[in-house]
Amino acid sequence: MTSISRQEAQALLTKPKRSKYGATKTMVDGITFDSKREAAYYSELKIREKAGEVSGLALQRPFPIIINGQSVGKFLSDFAFIDHTQEDRLRVIDVKGMDTPLSKFKRKCVEAFYQIKVEIIR
Repeated sequence: MTSISRQEAQALLTKPKRSKYGATKTMVDGITFDSKREAAYYSELKIREKAGEVSGLALQRPFPIIINGQSVGKFLSDFAFIDHTQEDRLRVIDVKGMDTPLSKFKRKCVEAFYQIKVEIIR
């Protein structure tokens, strides 16, 4: 039987876990994003917000999925904001590296119930 020291055990237990799809968590403005792509899109939006092109930026905005008057789950958009360059249109953005069948289903439910288009950024 092999024994390890307490420090070695701690190091093994605190080793960063790899994302299921290989995305690297990235921090911007003290906010941790699930991927570099999502962090980059956030940075772009912050620049556009300062320029007055967008407003009302919300991160991880929940959209309850309601079927027959019952809540059956929720969809978390990566970003939601008002785009002043597109006639003050509400834009709902989901940054995806891998689009799973579950994410496609949730997106279709949100689009049908709320009558909004969820945009995918790859």
